[in-house]
Amino acid sequence: MRTLGLLLALFITTITVNAQKEKKAETFTVTVTIDNVLNDNGTVMAGLHSSETFMRGSGLQDKITTIKDGKVTIVFKDVKPGEYAILAMHDENNNKQMDREANGMPKESYCISGSPTPYGPPTFSEAKFNVIDTDLEFALRF
Repeated sequence: MRTLGLLLALFITTITVNAQKEKKAETFTVTVTIDNVLNDNGTVMAGLHSSETFMRGSGLQDKITTIKDGKVTIVFKDVKPGEYAILAMHDENNNKQMDREANGMPKESYCISGSPTPYGPPTFSEAKFNVIDTDLEFALRF
């Protein structure tokens, strides 16, 4: 009887450990490289956005990184399957916001995933990509 109890406990432990491994495998990594930053001043701010957060402030994950030789790499970890977009900007003066001209046009460099139109604000449908079953890597340009 004791042997049966030990076998049952081992079986339950094995199922629990495997379920936790499978749960962890349901998230992915999204890596973004920007290699045309105009200078090494300030930082690059990037956000991973859903349709609910896109162009509305903070993303689901926000990162700030320093620039080295005009290049940055940003890594978003533990991304669940779904639709996302990336917004990034070069915050040259480290004031944590997009500086604008008097007419509202951005003063600082920025980029967006996907293929947004060059006129008017970007839309989520133009910028979105899908995380399905693998890690992703993007090369974006300011």
